[in-house]
Amino acid sequence: MEEYRHEARGHKLESTAMDKETWDAVDAFFEETVVKAGPQYDAINEATAAGGLPPIAVSACQGKQLYIFAKMLRAKRILEIGTLGGYSTTWMASALPADGELITLEYDPHHAEVALANLKSAGVGDKVKVWVGAALDNLPSVTGHFDLVFIDADKRNIPAYLEATVKLTRPGGLIVIDNVVRGGRVVDPQTGDADVDGVRQAHVDLAERDDLVATSIQTVGKKGYDGFTLVWVPG
Repeated sequence: MEEYRHEARGHKLESTAMDKETWDAVDAFFEETVVKAGPQYDAINEATAAGGLPPIAVSACQGKQLYIFAKMLRAKRILEIGTLGGYSTTWMASALPADGELITLEYDPHHAEVALANLKSAGVGDKVKVWVGAALDNLPSVTGHFDLVFIDADKRNIPAYLEATVKLTRPGGLIVIDNVVRGGRVVDPQTGDADVDGVRQAHVDLAERDDLVATSIQTVGKKGYDGFTLVWVPG
């Protein structure tokens, strides 16, 4: 614990000039104290890197947040768009009861292969079904209602993902959309970046809907400056 106290001494509490080194140190402190991720999560990150996948999975703090959301909702069915190496998938699947189910949609066959191995090694493979292919092609075949939906795929298609998943979320369920701040670029309507445009459009769409309740949260941490949006489906 001493190293974390030492890291904090160089920064006044009221300072706004925080840097990535500080964010990393704070995340490390939280991971050691309250998150307490098991060794299976380090193993997933190592296998994901060894498989050549990009290091863009959620952090341990963010993964534990998804776990808590699932527990609070008493989730039995979870839908994820964007599997990568299965890191966030494992956190959410770990929150499910023995008869729970998680469906995760992954575009890249190699990513899906790595994820399947990781999920099996983490002991949650029996609860997870990985659907390979474009999410917009697969979503029409997804049936039933879900307690929790996590959208963490290509941002340009977020408006379409949101429209589809609202219909698949049970009344009282929750949709979590990741990476919505885009390093602050979300405020700029003229970036020419399709991913930023997708995030902006999703929030415009949410603003026009009276049947949903939403908020967006900015975050900093080892994943940099970003944020997420929560969409509650009243019921």
